[in-house]
Amino acid sequence: MVSRTTADAKGDVVVLLIGMRINRFWAVHLWLPVMLAMFRMLRELEKDPARGLRSRVLLTASPRTYYVVQYWESKEKLYAYATAPDAFHHKAWAQLNRKERTGKLRGQVGIWHEAYVVPEGSYEAIYGDMPAFGLAAAHGQIPLEKRGRYAKDRFSYRSQQGTVTEKTG
Repeated sequence: MVSRTTADAKGDVVVLLIGMRINRFWAVHLWLPVMLAMFRMLRELEKDPARGLRSRVLLTASPRTYYVVQYWESKEKLYAYATAPDAFHHKAWAQLNRKERTGKLRGQVGIWHEAYVVPEGSYEAIYGDMPAFGLAAAHGQIPLEKRGRYAKDRFSYRSQQGTVTEKTG
């Protein structure tokens, strides 16, 4: 393993943070299905790489808060999965909405997501004595020197495949 590496991302990077917060521990019958649905969606995406999920990291912020950092091929593929009638997400979201409308989930379990499209030149990564993780797991891992020793060099890196366009006056 090379001591210091960086992610081999080219072009825009699409990141989805998605998670849940257990507001009432004793309401297991309400929050556990939400958690299990997330695991089922991740399995579905892993079995079908063409849907666009490149990598994911499961994390916890506290005994109440669990989330997944997901790296997607494109925002179009992320949106396509979120709206695909054949995807488990569609069924899970419909069930969640039904429970929410009846007030069954109110105050028991919180859900959230944040999505980001990060243009090339607006991200950089460094890993010291680490296997491929996060952005590097999604896009590949290369020796640090290929992108520059300093963060400013990695931020200024531009690939030939980049999707960043310059504004013309």
